[in-house]
Amino acid sequence: MPEVHSEIVINAPVERVYEVAKEVERLPGFLPNVERVTILSREKGRTVSEWVGLVPEFKRTLKWVEEDLWDDVSRRCEFHSVSGDWDRYDGVWSFSGEEDGAHVCLDIAYEYNVPLIGPLIKKLLHKLVERSAVETLEGLRSMAEERR
Repeated sequence: MPEVHSEIVINAPVERVYEVAKEVERLPGFLPNVERVTILSREKGRTVSEWVGLVPEFKRTLKWVEEDLWDDVSRRCEFHSVSGDWDRYDGVWSFSGEEDGAHVCLDIAYEYNVPLIGPLIKKLLHKLVERSAVETLEGLRSMAEERR
């Protein structure tokens, strides 16, 4: 199963970065390949959202419903797709305080099976998921640092 790891240091207190990360509905403003994120429910420690992503390279739209489980004590979020186009899409955000700001790690495991998908297309998909992870963290940086 393909996996992606990305990390970033954000020049803001870890508490602020963690709280901003919970606002997943704001991410489309920073992610060019995410058309929208709609919150379906938000309860203490749990967010369910519907995502619509664009994959211009495949001329496809990806749709999925995601459940995020936020652990405020450990500043960690485990997420997974509960339905939609991904065969598997899950991962973990982790947040820690550093002397130069907040260190954020994003780990994603995914599986997307399309009939007749070849090795070259799978490599392209991996690059797209990697790019999305980096753009997500850069978007989080923008959101957290603008609140200073």
